[in-house]
Amino acid sequence: MTVLISAVMDLDPAHARRILEEARPLIEAALAEPGCEAYSWALDPFTPGRVHVFERWLDEESLAGHFQLPAYTEMRVQLRSAGPIKSTSRKYRVDRDEPVYDETGSPRADFFCPATTAPKR
Repeated sequence: MTVLISAVMDLDPAHARRILEEARPLIEAALAEPGCEAYSWALDPFTPGRVHVFERWLDEESLAGHFQLPAYTEMRVQLRSAGPIKSTSRKYRVDRDEPVYDETGSPRADFFCPATTAPKR
C-alpha cells in the first residue's frame, strides 16, 4: 500500500537555501532508491526558512529500507549541522487514489471511480 510523508521544517532563514542545495545529492540518492516514487523539498515562498517535504513510497517495506540507507542517515546529520530546527512530519497509508478531475474535466472531492476500475497513476 502506498505511503505518503508530509513534513514541514523551519530552518534558520539565513541558512535554508544553503541547506537545500547541500541536501541535493542526498535527495537524488533517495529518489534512486527502490520503491521511491517521489521525494521533494521546497522552500515556502511566504514563510522564510520553511521547507515543505513530500515523499511517496511504493509500500512500507520501501520506506523501511530508506530509513536504513546512507541518504537518510546523512540527511539527519546534515540538517542538525544547521543549528536547531523545528519540524513536524506525518506518514499516511493510501488505500485508494484516483484523478481529481472526472471525465468532464470537473474537479471532484468524492471518490467517483468504482474501486476496482480506478485509473492507475
